[in-house]
Amino acid sequence: MLVSFGAPERREDVMPFLRRVTAGRGIPEHRIAEVAEHYYAAGGASPLNAQCRALTEALRGELARVGLRTYWGNRNWHPLLDDTLAQMRDDGIERALAFVTSAYGGYSSCRQYLDDIETARRRVGNGTPVVEKLRLYYNHPGWVGPWAAKLAEALDAVDAGPEPHQVDGVDVIFTAHSVPASWAATSPYVEQLTESSRLVAEKAGVTSWQLAWQSRSGPPGSPWLEPDVRQVIIGSKAGTVVLVPIGFVCDNMEITHDLDVEAAEVAKEKGANLVRVPTVSDSPAFVEMVYELVQERLDPSLPRRSLGHDGPWPDTCPEGHCPSGR
Repeated sequence: MLVSFGAPERREDVMPFLRRVTAGRGIPEHRIAEVAEHYYAAGGASPLNAQCRALTEALRGELARVGLRTYWGNRNWHPLLDDTLAQMRDDGIERALAFVTSAYGGYSSCRQYLDDIETARRRVGNGTPVVEKLRLYYNHPGWVGPWAAKLAEALDAVDAGPEPHQVDGVDVIFTAHSVPASWAATSPYVEQLTESSRLVAEKAGVTSWQLAWQSRSGPPGSPWLEPDVRQVIIGSKAGTVVLVPIGFVCDNMEITHDLDVEAAEVAKEKGANLVRVPTVSDSPAFVEMVYELVQERLDPSLPRRSLGHDGPWPDTCPEGHCPSGR
């Protein structure tokens, strides 16, 4: 079961989607309306669902090789987890493996997915499949390799001078969704993003890079991870800024608006060229990685691949890992 955040695909779905996402969080109405305008400017649809649909189809072809069925369920918009789990129950599925479109540990990037799956299972009731989440893959070769290839391709498109990827006047900035500092303090989120960025930069031949944060949504008085990517762009002395949204598997509104619109406007105001590296869900190596993660869970004797010094993340996160802090 592919599990993702979910996103609207029609203008009339935007406000119901946003109200579902923000329910119980005390978000002011004017802020919800402001975010809705970002979706309307993009035609009322985020690219996330379309990319998840394409990824689901790619996985269906791969996993059929070993006799597995493939489903897709979202936390916040159709197809919702409740409906997907009910369909799986009706199809006679008793056990399922969940692949989440987030490579990192953390409350909103991992723990909340586990909680929402269990909440959906309780709502669906008797006969609902038992669901096990596949391990984090932030340092898997099938994650690092596609990002490095896309970064190298973006840099090749820039006038690179005599040494490839060592160009004066180009800043490489990895980006990920900012989270409350309290969440980051009780999870491996920052460390894993830093390691993933390091591995991608190293494989792409980039020796100078920075990790920045984007899409902060909390109240002004609450500390969130910094620096914001827009501030990093403002402080950059480079003529070209290359953004690598390493925190995301698929394109979504945080990329389509926050990077492709807002960050691009900041770069334009200071006279810098902005290049945004595409996400990796369409990469065959990424799809093969998901197949490999499934295979290793089905057969514990298979080797578990990882890069760097951390080793492969365990199948089950430690007890109490990544509390929300709310």
